[in-house]
Amino acid sequence: MKRIAILNGPNLNLLGTREPEVYGQRSLKELEAEWVAFGQTHGVEITCVQSNVEGELIDAIQAHGFDADAILINPGGYTHTSVAIRDAIAAVDAPVYEIHISHPDAREEFRKTSLVREVCAGGVSGLGVQGYMAVLESLITG
Repeated sequence: MKRIAILNGPNLNLLGTREPEVYGQRSLKELEAEWVAFGQTHGVEITCVQSNVEGELIDAIQAHGFDADAILINPGGYTHTSVAIRDAIAAVDAPVYEIHISHPDAREEFRKTSLVREVCAGGVSGLGVQGYMAVLESLITG
């Protein structure tokens, strides 16, 4: 069975309440249920992890990076600051896809730098929460 891990970083547990004009109205729990159901429909196991703690995200990358078929990661603010998350992504076998709900390049100057982008297989930003499903659909249904 194909396996995909979806990892979400700091503050993404606040989806649905945090800046809904930027991040939308749907909670992370609602989105996770949708992703898992989509995977089940296509015979794919979807595992979801959210943490506000950098080390826990690194642990999740390492835990899934050698047995998952792919990882989708929204590192949140760690995108711009974490060499450790970048190094964890570079160290695993699974292709990793960087996801952002907003489009960081269209926001504040400090958000325009992604330390993880160049070690990822691809990614999407600026499509809202639909970006996750766009990548999932591409990976699952081609």
